[in-house]
Amino acid sequence: MSFAALNLNPELCKALAEAGYDQPTPVQAQSIPVALTGFDLMVSAPTGTGKTAAFVLPALQRLALAPARHGRGPRVLVLTPTRELAVQVTAAVDKYCKFTRRMRTGTVLGGMPYPKQRRLLEQPLDVLVATPGRLIDFIEQGKVDFSRLEILILDEADRMLDMGFIEPVRRIAAKTPATRQTLLFSATLDGNIAKLARELLRDPKRIEVAAPQARHENIEQKLHVVDDGSHKHRLLEHLLREECSDQTIVFTATKHGADRLADKLFHGGHEAAALHGNMSQSQRNRTLTRLRSGAVRVLVATDVAARGIDVASIGHVINYDLPKVAEDYVHRIGRTGRAGATGIAISFASSDDLRQLKQIERYIGQPIERWSVPGFEAKSPLRSEAPRNAPRRGAPGAWRGNGKPKQGAQGGRPGQGRGGHRPGSNPR
Repeated sequence: MSFAALNLNPELCKALAEAGYDQPTPVQAQSIPVALTGFDLMVSAPTGTGKTAAFVLPALQRLALAPARHGRGPRVLVLTPTRELAVQVTAAVDKYCKFTRRMRTGTVLGGMPYPKQRRLLEQPLDVLVATPGRLIDFIEQGKVDFSRLEILILDEADRMLDMGFIEPVRRIAAKTPATRQTLLFSATLDGNIAKLARELLRDPKRIEVAAPQARHENIEQKLHVVDDGSHKHRLLEHLLREECSDQTIVFTATKHGADRLADKLFHGGHEAAALHGNMSQSQRNRTLTRLRSGAVRVLVATDVAARGIDVASIGHVINYDLPKVAEDYVHRIGRTGRAGATGIAISFASSDDLRQLKQIERYIGQPIERWSVPGFEAKSPLRSEAPRNAPRRGAPGAWRGNGKPKQGAQGGRPGQGRGGHRPGSNPR
């Protein structure tokens, strides 16, 4: 199927062809025709499946028509959970409208000076992309005019709820016209998302493109068992020096942990930098610019970077700390293997992480294959994977690796000599 078959304008199709998009992804093929009819829409699809184009393209087609009302307020509002995602959506709008009337777009988000954004809102706009917190600030100041808004888009709605934005989203929606079209995109449509949809959408069409637990067949997933923090750091240093020849994102659980690890790696000779929510937007933009230029080889980030970063040169993702929410694992590893490329996702886990690990494996519908690196093997297995009848760790005669995983064929992908040893494999 071509994009033209979706009844998109020739100018939009031309921009897509120039951007290298040959045919729509499943979420685009199913969502765009419905959105063009004017129906409200709630869509569930895994990360990395092209959801941004699925809502930006029909919105741009709508904007090609004359506005129903005159004014300076935006005709389309896109709400995103993170600053990075807001910047990405704005870039997509600019890319797709290359051959149409130039859209007047604006981005309102935290971490940037208020005066500049206030001046932006005083100008006529077609598309406004915003994070909920900063937009609420301007609404309370009476600086936002939604009188001619036609489309409200909630991007990554599940993430917005996880981050505590449900009330701001409700307040923003209440300020928009009741006649608007609402498009809600989320990794899941259950629980609180379904409740929010009932509040904000009118007789929506529901599209579920794929199960959330996408397997990421183009991403090789590995698990390394670690004993403690010291073991984890030594293994990370080895992987970054010996196996991760391309750019890598290392995920940590906390902002402080990201700063501390990035600083330690930098002083250890790595081109490393941190990215997290406590940084100003200008700091985050500079870090992302350096990442895209190749000046940063190792980005140490919290989950703020799990969505919205699209850098094709990211070859590895390392979960230094496992995410607390299983779904975030999918979003994290989706930062590699972009645009049809292959990638490698490596996770560290100790026995203290067993509950999180099991939740992740249930969510993705498969076990993560266990690997080990010679000289960096864990002294003890994960508790649930210890041999039967083994003494407790620390007890006299406790099992401490005598039944080490077999040393198998080296290599990440078969024959490539990457990724350590796969327990139980036979050398060839």
